[in-house]
Amino acid sequence: MSEQHEPLPRVAVVFGGRNSEHAVSVLGAGSVLEAIDRSKYEVVPIGIAQDGRWVLASGEQRYGIESGELPAVDAASATLALTSGSGSLVAYDPGSIPVELGHVDVVFPVMHGPFAEDGTIQGLLEMAGVRYVGSGVLASSVGMDKAYMKMVLAASGLPVGPYVAIRDRDWRTDRGRVLKEVQELGWPVFVKPARAGSSQGISKAADLEELERAIELAREHDPKVLVEAAITGREIECAVLESPGDEAPRASVPGEVLVHGDHEFFDFEAKYIGNDMSLSVPADIPEETAEQLRAMAVRAFEALGCEGLSRVDFFYTTDGRLVVNEINTMPGFTAMSVAPQLWAATGVPYPELVDRLIQLALRRSPGLR
Repeated sequence: MSEQHEPLPRVAVVFGGRNSEHAVSVLGAGSVLEAIDRSKYEVVPIGIAQDGRWVLASGEQRYGIESGELPAVDAASATLALTSGSGSLVAYDPGSIPVELGHVDVVFPVMHGPFAEDGTIQGLLEMAGVRYVGSGVLASSVGMDKAYMKMVLAASGLPVGPYVAIRDRDWRTDRGRVLKEVQELGWPVFVKPARAGSSQGISKAADLEELERAIELAREHDPKVLVEAAITGREIECAVLESPGDEAPRASVPGEVLVHGDHEFFDFEAKYIGNDMSLSVPADIPEETAEQLRAMAVRAFEALGCEGLSRVDFFYTTDGRLVVNEINTMPGFTAMSVAPQLWAATGVPYPELVDRLIQLALRRSPGLR
């Protein structure tokens, strides 16, 4: 009589998406797919093409940068649908009968930016009754909108820098007032899309002429723009990981982001194209400051109601203050991204980190929590 084995949990790794961070998501998915233990999980790679179609990724899918060209989801594969309530995937190949691909136990969304990290896909998965890795709808949405994020952090007693949020209508109908408010922050300022990540659309402005150009650049990514006063200090980052059971979330050792070359700040090219950044772990800061920073990172995680993994970014000022810059509810997730590097330095190597996130999601009940 043959021995029967329990089926392995089925993990759908979802990546890509309809935004400017599409390629960053594909890069992260490549690392996750390589790290997942195939003896513990059955893995289904699913790409979301830039036109919004969900596709079953084929063996031809490229996950890395080749000859300076960023990867994208190969949209030539079979189109997918997720059946609400059953958590089942169905493949629709043109001219063929739909194929039932089976139940999915958990979705691992390696996705960033609007229509991904902002609660959109989380809400879709909630309606479908499917467990997923990472924060829920509210935490994802608040974490994506940097203006609301700063409101929540400040209301929780965490220090944030001065800023001005510019809504689309304000910029179109009351530009003079907006520019006056920004000038009160002092020069220079940093201008960024309010709901984008991976440092896209960010620029520095030292006067009104540069400011208007910077706002228009940011508006190419998001009609809502955030302008922040420049804070003189070092960029220190800390990752936070949800703990199993009722234990408090755990913070990694802090690390310092160092930008090299001609980059004035941690922009997209420094991160992904020119390899012009490095991470110093642990950060060379006093032990007391490091402990304070870790405690603040956990407070930020809990203030938003985050789950899974987040990365909290700080400024450590020249006079010894810590200022929370932002929190990322689905940070860059290649093996060499900041959050995985911080956890590796804390004793949680990348494959184990991936496994912990999946296990946390599998333990979570679908629905309100």
